[in-house]
Amino acid sequence: MEFITNSERETQELGARLGRKVGPGAVVAFTGDLGAGKTAFTRGLAQGLGIETRVTSPTFTIVNEYEGGRLPLFHFDMYRLDSSDELFDIGWEDYRARGGVCAVEWSENVSDALEEETIFVEICRGTSDHQRIITIEGVEL
Repeated sequence: MEFITNSERETQELGARLGRKVGPGAVVAFTGDLGAGKTAFTRGLAQGLGIETRVTSPTFTIVNEYEGGRLPLFHFDMYRLDSSDELFDIGWEDYRARGGVCAVEWSENVSDALEEETIFVEICRGTSDHQRIITIEGVEL
């Protein structure tokens, strides 16, 4: 499915729609250029899960954990990883076993570790500064 958003708020609202839909163990794999809106979408995902904590990019920490909603959210940034081996080294299977939602930015760096039922979200810049073209595969919204 393809969606067009025209502001960060609209991108977050689309993320919230997905957050209300996903269940335990869901993996949401993001692709998109730097600054495309992956973290904004993830903020919405957290809102849809009922998480009220401020969501920030885990660029330097690799993973941020958010609790307090109907499911925990584990927000990964794979930008600095070279392979899926490093993903397993940081405890990927342990996070998956906890039954939360894993949001994975720069998922192309660990694509061989992602399972068939993964939800894929591609975010591309549109024709204006704030417009985004967002393609979501693996779930109906």
